[in-house]
Amino acid sequence: MSPASDTGPASPVADSAHANLHSELGAVRGEHPGRSLNPVIKVEDLAWLEFEKPDLDRAAVFARDFGFAEAARTEDALYLRGTMPGTHCLVVRRGPVARFLGPVFRAADAGDLSRLARSTGTQVRELREPGGGHTVDLRDPSGSPVRVVHGTHEGAELPGQQPMLLNTGNEPGKRVNVTQRPPREPTSVQRLGHVVLETTVLHKALTWYLDTLGLIVSDFLFLDGQRDRGPTMAFIRCDRGSHPADHHSIALHLGLRTGYVHSAYQVCDLDALAAGGEYLRERGYRRAWGIGRHILGSQIFDYWRDPDRLMMEHFADGDRFDRTVESGWAPMSASGLYQWGPPVTRDFLGTKPSPALLRSVLKALREDNEINPALLLGMMKAMSH
Repeated sequence: MSPASDTGPASPVADSAHANLHSELGAVRGEHPGRSLNPVIKVEDLAWLEFEKPDLDRAAVFARDFGFAEAARTEDALYLRGTMPGTHCLVVRRGPVARFLGPVFRAADAGDLSRLARSTGTQVRELREPGGGHTVDLRDPSGSPVRVVHGTHEGAELPGQQPMLLNTGNEPGKRVNVTQRPPREPTSVQRLGHVVLETTVLHKALTWYLDTLGLIVSDFLFLDGQRDRGPTMAFIRCDRGSHPADHHSIALHLGLRTGYVHSAYQVCDLDALAAGGEYLRERGYRRAWGIGRHILGSQIFDYWRDPDRLMMEHFADGDRFDRTVESGWAPMSASGLYQWGPPVTRDFLGTKPSPALLRSVLKALREDNEINPALLLGMMKAMSH
């Protein structure tokens, strides 16, 4: 990667912070700093995601095949968790159509909930459902519901898969007289990693998440030749000070629609991911893209469609940064999404021509947002190479 010719050189500090790390470019003077100077609160982590689906029995079958454990179930909701200690990581509520309801973040303490409620003109409310706790319910500038919770019950660790012991290179054999036979079974989901959301008002949404929840940007993507218009995608992590956090708990990208793109769930290693993928394939589920390794975030990835066509990812070996790492900047491109793996699919990119896609283009161009013809042409070019 190299800086766009019209942006000037990157600052020495930003450049050195990103050498051989996660993107080669730091910010140039006047660009988005990637963090708020005085956020209302700093959330600790992404707690869980909420969906609606009309068929909870079918959702439970996929959840089991994908590798979730059932934490609780009521007449109208399914609560799913991973093997690591913590709250449930996914809630599926009964509803008329399959759709994403919103992300739920975990506050550091009850005082943060009170502070957040005062700042946003909302109220702290008790959660009267499995797990309990309290919540502040908000909406981001895209109109998407966002919850911040505290005091939800955290379950103990569950039995799960262990990473395979590997013989590598010239090292003395760690595995002697023992074969490798990863079982063909559902991979055990360990925990929720991140959610990716599409928005037509990226700059407003980004500012809100940074100012309100104290998140910080790990990496920005921009359109080649259009860097001066600002980012078209942001990978955003929690600010946990000196304690490392996932490269991104949420990612926002500028697009034609507002809503869910995919969510990602950690598994123990590549073998668990691959064997679990074979298990899914044999049961008729459709892979959207994979297996490969991302550039930004570095995860080994494998994307699948559930029976309602919602995209979900198994991942392993993702990057973790503390707050000292400044935001990186890189050009957006399809080839920039992965280090190795099969070519990125139209299914993953959402670029397969269809009447629905054309309607989305026309609707986005008519509305008051950040979409314009030059941006669309730049995005088409980026996704073609």
